[in-house]
Parts: sequence; C-alpha cells; structure tokens
Amino acid sequence: MTPSGYREEELVCNRASVLIHGGTEEERRNWAQEAARHFDVELMEVRQAVDLPTALRQRNGVVFVADAAKLGRDAQGLILRCLQMQEERPKVVVGVSGGAESALARGTLREDLHYRLHQAQVDLQREGLRELLRRRWAAQAEQLALEAAAAKAAEDLARAAAEARRPGSVTRTAPRQRKVSSASRKAAPRNAQPR
Repeated sequence: MTPSGYREEELVCNRASVLIHGGTEEERRNWAQEAARHFDVELMEVRQAVDLPTALRQRNGVVFVADAAKLGRDAQGLILRCLQMQEERPKVVVGVSGGAESALARGTLREDLHYRLHQAQVDLQREGLRELLRRRWAAQAEQLALEAAAAKAAEDLARAAAEARRPGSVTRTAPRQRKVSSASRKAAPRNAQPR
C-alpha cells in the first residue's frame, strides 16, 4: 500500500475500489468477502470477461476480480470506465497475482487502471499484514458462528412456540410442585410419635 493512500483498515470498510496484490488468490478473496460482509451484501466474483459488464452494473455490492491479468486489457478498460463514469457503482476489488509493479512491467495490468487505484492498494506481502488479517478473519469467523448459533436458537424457540399455539395441538404441562424449604425437611414428620 502506498504511504499517501488509504490504510488497509479504511479500505475494507469504505466504498473506495481497491487494487489488491500479493498473497494467494484465497487471501485476496477473503479480503473481498470481509468487505462484502461489512456492507451486508453478497460478494460477486468475476472470473471471465463476459461476466464483467453485468457485475459492474450493480448500484452497490462488492465485485471481486480474482486476477485482472486473466480478464485481459479490454476488460480492465471496462473496470476503468466504470470507476470513472458510474456515479452509483459497486466496490470493485481488483486482484493481481504477484506485485502490482511487476504486473505493470509485464503488461498484464493497465497503467491507467493502476493510476486510478494508486491511492487504494493493499499489498498482502507487506510485513505482518497477512498474519494480522488471519487473526482478524479468525475472530470474525468466531463472531459469525456465535451469531449463527444465536439465530438458530431463536428460530428453534420461535418454531416451538408456534407449534404449541397451532390449532388442534395439545400442550401438556407438568403440575407445579410445592417448594419445600430446608427447615421443614429437617422437622419431624407430623405423624411421628415422641419416644
């Protein structure tokens, strides 16, 4: 990430489109999924150039391009046009395998697209970032699991309550038992005879 650009934590939660490079494709996808969860939208992954125009027409959401080099320069031009012309557009996360500078040197990343996203780059090779992200994603996965378990428990409780209220259902309740205090348990039984 360039020092004058956004910080990684800002990029994951703001609407700016991003150039993400380095790391594995799975790590780049996980980063894009985190951004999608932040906006409470589904992640739309684009792997072929033919799917790109439909994805870019979304008014919001997160579009993830796993590797821009595989789409080709014309498709990268569509991304650039979307970023320049569309007022309401999705957050576009453009992935590049290896480094952004090496992709520019190889000619697999358009210079104008790189320039457009130069303030919004995430370099997964940056010292300590991958470990930080792994810890953050593990904490988020734990939180999501807790939320899913709570939602399932609430759903089960609501289903049981609805089942009990259904016409024709019989609900059996156990009779209430009288609470017996510990003092009365210690006392002698009423029918007991003194010796």
